[in-house]
Amino acid sequence: MKPISRFKWNCITLQTPLSKAACRSFAQITSIRDHHRNIVNEFTMFCYQRNLQKAMKTLDAMEEHKLWADSITYGELIKCCISHRAIKQGKRVHNHVFSNGYDPKTFLINALLNMYVKFNLLDEAQALFDRMPERNFVSWTTMISAYSSADFDQKALRMLVMMLRDGARPNMYTFSSVLRACQGFSDLKQLHSFIIKVGLELDVFVRSALIDTYSRFGDLGAALSVFNEMVTSDLVVWNSIIAGFAQNSDGDESMNLFIAMKRSGFSPDQSTLTSVLRACTSLALLELGRQVHVNVLKFDRDLVLNNALLDMYCKCGSLEDANRIFCRMVVKDVISWSTMIIGFAQNGYSQRALDLFNAMKVSGPNPNYITMLGVLFACSHAGLLNEGMYYFESMKKLYGIDPGREHYGCVIDLLGRAGKFDNVMKLIREMKCEPDAVTWRALLGACRVHRKMDLAEFAAKKVLSLDPHDAGTHILLSNMYAKAGRWEDVENLRKAMKDGGIKKEPGCSWIEIDKEVHAFVLGDKSHPQTGAIYRELNQVLLRLKEEGYVPDTNFVLQDLEGEQMESSLAYHSEKLAMVFGWMSLSKEKTIRIRKNLRICGDCHVFAKMLSKMESRRIVIRDPIRYHHFRDGVCSCGDFW
Repeated sequence: MKPISRFKWNCITLQTPLSKAACRSFAQITSIRDHHRNIVNEFTMFCYQRNLQKAMKTLDAMEEHKLWADSITYGELIKCCISHRAIKQGKRVHNHVFSNGYDPKTFLINALLNMYVKFNLLDEAQALFDRMPERNFVSWTTMISAYSSADFDQKALRMLVMMLRDGARPNMYTFSSVLRACQGFSDLKQLHSFIIKVGLELDVFVRSALIDTYSRFGDLGAALSVFNEMVTSDLVVWNSIIAGFAQNSDGDESMNLFIAMKRSGFSPDQSTLTSVLRACTSLALLELGRQVHVNVLKFDRDLVLNNALLDMYCKCGSLEDANRIFCRMVVKDVISWSTMIIGFAQNGYSQRALDLFNAMKVSGPNPNYITMLGVLFACSHAGLLNEGMYYFESMKKLYGIDPGREHYGCVIDLLGRAGKFDNVMKLIREMKCEPDAVTWRALLGACRVHRKMDLAEFAAKKVLSLDPHDAGTHILLSNMYAKAGRWEDVENLRKAMKDGGIKKEPGCSWIEIDKEVHAFVLGDKSHPQTGAIYRELNQVLLRLKEEGYVPDTNFVLQDLEGEQMESSLAYHSEKLAMVFGWMSLSKEKTIRIRKNLRICGDCHVFAKMLSKMESRRIVIRDPIRYHHFRDGVCSCGDFW
């Protein structure tokens, strides 16, 4: 007899009448199944709709009926928890998928790992990782990236070693993450060798990470070698090499690479332009920055780029451009406000900086560490003692900001300029952090203003105990000895510098004319137009003397006499640059000069009188601040 097939058996049984009880049971089972199916379907729908509240409510019903969805649906719910920063709900999902013997797939556990990492709950992530029955490269890479991003570099490197021992093969994402954890050239070289061994050295992400890491360690030669290993066909790699040179203050090479990138057919994105603007800022080349600004226009509402533009214009001495952008910005964050406050302060417009700070308190975000530094800088460079002390004392009370060394440095400078040396020493003793070389330099600078020789020698010794090769401190103390006529002390100090191999940095000034930068040093005769520049300078000096200019020989630091002293002043680098700019630029254009050393008092007077006599605007940037000269007046109010 042949066996009856399942199909025929179903046909026979369906033709047999069922009892009423059997019908009721069958209906109940069908109803329960439909109900369960509806719960799971609703849960799935809410997860994909990213409706967290309803999804979690439906999850209660699923737990009550011991129901589960598929891994992909849970993955969507975890994404929803991440986007809502719903830590409590995320942990509930974790407990649910591990309850009642449910066996979550590796894919789902990786999603939970990623969730804990995004919530910065690394202990929970590590505990879950340790419980995983099976780990793949995604699991390992997630943990390596998490530790690297959190600056737990040793843990990230150890995880890579454990990954290799576990037999998992790192991929490009693993290496790009772990490279950030390198703590020195030894780690970097070993990783680079291993990357070459596994054949990933030409991957876009890995090349970019290698360039970033070499740049971070200051090895731009190695970064450029990685870049040049093959023709670059990806914008990410271009961005890395351009940023590397910009971040290491090599603006010239950064700009050259930017030009090469454009010639290769790449259009810059926000990341490219942010780096290029940083390069313009380090070079303080306003015209170049304005050309880059043209490329920024299509990203007009990008906050990071607008902040970079603000910084560039402020540090290139064009407050008009910076303020125009600031007023036009739809969204401003604390960086925007702080950049403008510091910009006004560094350009000598202290009251405008404080006015903007008051506006920020009314309609802007809460000030931060950098904001308060700009406010205190504005007070110290305008002699606003009462205002400066009020802001310093209210930092912690009103804004919860603990003063740092930079804040103390500004207040010490402020008190020192006001001649409050007892208060200065009291503040130094009360500092919550150990005074560093910057703190003592601030005191030394105040001593220079008030010619407090004994305290200056004390401060200088403190600086040199922390930084024995600080040429600036040697020179400043030598200058004070020279002003006091203590030429023997000058000679002894210069001898100590020579014996210690400490060299004075020569004064140098730069000016940009028609996209070309011209450099001048004291008594410089290397410029192609030297003869014309010196003739014009001598004529200008004669005319200024007729207007009342008297060379201030207090700024001559050699033991010279009479005409020799005047002659050594006449050919300071900024005077040569000013005259060259006056000769080369049309009258309506501002003469903009950069200088590596602080402007001397005599050159300051010279610039003021020249601006009035020739009706010219002159802007000089020294390492401390900007000086804007117009109609015989400087923005610093002669207080610098």
